[in-house]
Amino acid sequence: MASISAERPRIDWVDYAKGFCIIMVVMMHSTLGVEKAAGAEGWMTYVVAFAKPFRMPDFFMISGLFLAQVIDRDWRSYADRKIVHFAYFYILWLIIQFAFKAPGMIAEDGAIEAFRQFALAFVDPFGTLWFIYLLPIFFAVTKLLRRVPWWIVWLAAAALEIAPIETGWVVPDEFASRFVYFYSGYVFAPHIFRLAASVIARPWVAAAGLVLWAIVEYLAVFGGYSELPFASLALGLAGAGAVVSFSALLSKAHAMRALRYCGQNSIVIYLAFFLPMAVTRTILLRTGIIADLGWVSLIVTAVAATTPILFFWLVRGTRLRFLFERPAWARLAPSRATLAPAE
Repeated sequence: MASISAERPRIDWVDYAKGFCIIMVVMMHSTLGVEKAAGAEGWMTYVVAFAKPFRMPDFFMISGLFLAQVIDRDWRSYADRKIVHFAYFYILWLIIQFAFKAPGMIAEDGAIEAFRQFALAFVDPFGTLWFIYLLPIFFAVTKLLRRVPWWIVWLAAAALEIAPIETGWVVPDEFASRFVYFYSGYVFAPHIFRLAASVIARPWVAAAGLVLWAIVEYLAVFGGYSELPFASLALGLAGAGAVVSFSALLSKAHAMRALRYCGQNSIVIYLAFFLPMAVTRTILLRTGIIADLGWVSLIVTAVAATTPILFFWLVRGTRLRFLFERPAWARLAPSRATLAPAE
């Protein structure tokens, strides 16, 4: 999701990894939303729990993967592509999300509290948009620290992940928990690409390794060890490596191309899935046409992941394309392009 360079050729396994991660994110929000609304759990809760240790770590690791190619650019160009870019989409979709949620917030807490929450969202991310908010911070911090020996930064980031930091504010808490994975994507990118190449060269060995990883992941998650200090970091890094390996296998087999397409448009899904998710959840739970909560969660996930792509196709080439493409007026650096895709 973090990659926004139109110059870099696409790499299949990276798109597969991004697609896998965005589906896991949508699945988590969909499942937890269904279970909260229903007041009960379904079988999908176990899938979500299994993915928790690696779902966001891999997302952030992939986001930092190509940073070395642009980190030494001048600040104006860098800020345009890595900070202003995401700030534009955060503010735009914050307004859109608030427009849909405001009536309910006003009815429940009053107009003053609702608009206080909106104002607060500029310093404490709103709803599902926290990932978009945090990425520019990671890009800025990494560039500021690029002259510091990488191992010092990595150890400090690992220490933040291991430490039980819970302030109640999204930015410091998520920064402490996630920065080590983003930074790992940046500094270990050559090793990650070598891992993918090794998987493609030796698929059966990689498949056996994935089976072993899945067993360890299962025992750690459902044995209650996955969130312990050090264990969470180890599982996050191992899980990110597993996603890279799984994605490399898919790219070798040219399988599940729809997943790759989702990866190519992961930010489109991330920005817009909240509304079809909420609407589908409400319809299914109120009508009761499907009794099994696991299947309800799965259907909500499918609709929430595919509807943004359909909407994206619909607005391409229209005046509404600013929803997913950054206009020229929202740019710092001059460019021939009128719009910068939200890729």
